[in-house]
Amino acid sequence: MTETLTQTQALAAEALAAAGGRRTENGQQDRAPAVVLENVGKRFGAGPAVLEDINATVRQGEFVALLGASGCGKSTLLNIISGLDVPSSGALEVPSDGAAFMFQDASLFPWLSARGNVELALKLRGVGRAERRVRAGELLELVNLGNAADKRPHELSGGMRQRVALARSLAQDRALLLMDEPFAALDAITRDLLHNELERVWKETGRTIIFVTHNVREAVRLGQRVLLLSSRPGTVVAEWQVSEEHRTNAAKAVELTGDITARLREEIRRHA
Repeated sequence: MTETLTQTQALAAEALAAAGGRRTENGQQDRAPAVVLENVGKRFGAGPAVLEDINATVRQGEFVALLGASGCGKSTLLNIISGLDVPSSGALEVPSDGAAFMFQDASLFPWLSARGNVELALKLRGVGRAERRVRAGELLELVNLGNAADKRPHELSGGMRQRVALARSLAQDRALLLMDEPFAALDAITRDLLHNELERVWKETGRTIIFVTHNVREAVRLGQRVLLLSSRPGTVVAEWQVSEEHRTNAAKAVELTGDITARLREEIRRHA
């Protein structure tokens, strides 16, 4: 019996390690860091600092909303995390295979079908033709677009095009997904529907997500944590935990949204 118990514990430990975390005393999983930013700063040429002393840790499987006024450096920070740009100062740790990126504009190739756009990301990874078709179909099903696989972008609504873009991002098979205001151009009802879809996909795939927005309600609706950047130079000035109670209790969600909005307005006035 002792030997069996030891083997079981070993298997559990291996599974937990594969998931990127360990079990704490209170039974919660303490996940390993996926992204670590240490005193990250950025300036372009001799211009003023865009980012300054950014310190933050995002853990594996976590959904973090990055909030701030327009022009505070949110997109610049995502570019640094993705490797599209380099910091002027500080250091960062990111997954060795990089990150998938989803932009505000779906940027689909108009001559390709929804399936073809997703297959292209798979092709760039070296996935064979037969497997590409199957996998693209699975990803489109995941975002509830299985019936639209053969439609071209002009035949799809804005929300559907963003779903295709999400499926294409997932096709890159990266543990880290960076999203730069992907729903900002959509109407309120479509945005709410896509919030539900994104939350479902996140839970099903276990991705680590950093989601940039300037919409406080959206940040509270999606994020497990909300990080607030000050206006330029952007630095993390506040952080909020979004609990399950905030997700299920409308009054609590409104209260948290009000608190964050007040702090955001304070930062905007301070740098006006």
